[in-house]
Amino acid sequence: MPREDLPEAPSSHRLPSLGRPRIIALDVLRGFALCEILLANIQLIATGASAVVVQPMGDWDPWLGLPIFSLLFGIGFALLLSSAANRAPRPRLVLLRQLLALLAIGLVHMLLWPGEILTIYAIVGMLVLLPSTWLPRWAMASLAAALIPAAIIFGMGGPLLIAGLFVLGSALVRYGVIERIEQSTRGPLLLGLLFAAALATTLWAKAGLRAVGATTHLPAVTSLADLLLVGVYVCGLLLLLRTPLRPVLQFVFAPLGRMALTNYLTATLLVLVASRVLGLPIGQSLETAYWTAGAILLTQWLFSALWLRHYRQGPLEWLWRWTTWLHRPRLSRTRTS
Repeated sequence: MPREDLPEAPSSHRLPSLGRPRIIALDVLRGFALCEILLANIQLIATGASAVVVQPMGDWDPWLGLPIFSLLFGIGFALLLSSAANRAPRPRLVLLRQLLALLAIGLVHMLLWPGEILTIYAIVGMLVLLPSTWLPRWAMASLAAALIPAAIIFGMGGPLLIAGLFVLGSALVRYGVIERIEQSTRGPLLLGLLFAAALATTLWAKAGLRAVGATTHLPAVTSLADLLLVGVYVCGLLLLLRTPLRPVLQFVFAPLGRMALTNYLTATLLVLVASRVLGLPIGQSLETAYWTAGAILLTQWLFSALWLRHYRQGPLEWLWRWTTWLHRPRLSRTRTS
């Protein structure tokens, strides 16, 4: 059967081929984002509120994990396209099945917590990310450059921002940036300094607006500052992964990141058990929320580390892969199972 035409790039910029080594930096970033997302959501899950309405922890807004997760989702989507292009005659059908399966998972998860994000990811993926795979890489980069500022300027930071970050992540793969992410030091350093300088300028502008009572543009400036801070975090972690701290960061965050879907969903169950069964005042006490989040993350880290010693991927990741490829993948690390 003929293969679907995929956007072509020069040979030096082609998507990573099947069998590429695992990119540890992505696992670390994913695990780090997962921790921030739980801190942001734990009080909202406990009270059944929506994560886009209130800040559960006062002036400190920890929803910085969502942009990181969105960027990583776009990266993972493009990497899957690369794999599917080598394994399936219609690779985009594989991607569609992945998004439909994610939508089903999200709809079930929504029964436990209405503020969950997977349904939005699936819908935005089908409406924006999947069609964008027909674009050349320069057009994908241009689309991301239009969507992200539009989300900030017009206060549509939810789905529109997610769409822009999805496309940006996919474009980074198409330009070969992700292939070099484990070897580059100068790139994250220069980009991190640029983000830091822009963040300082934005915070200065934000303080000036508050001083003169010009609150009209404060939401856009705040959103811009949050995104710039995300950039500083990401670049900082990538730089630390090029230092002797790499084994520590990998030890702490990679197990959580490799089982991000499993951990994201089970965190909801654990929060609900802690608040509604054990009666912990998570929604009323910030200190209780912190301690509970720490206990959940520690439990998930232990489970993930032990699970990955024997199995190739997390249980829900395995199920998601099964529905994506329509055949049962090998779960155990041993050949005998």
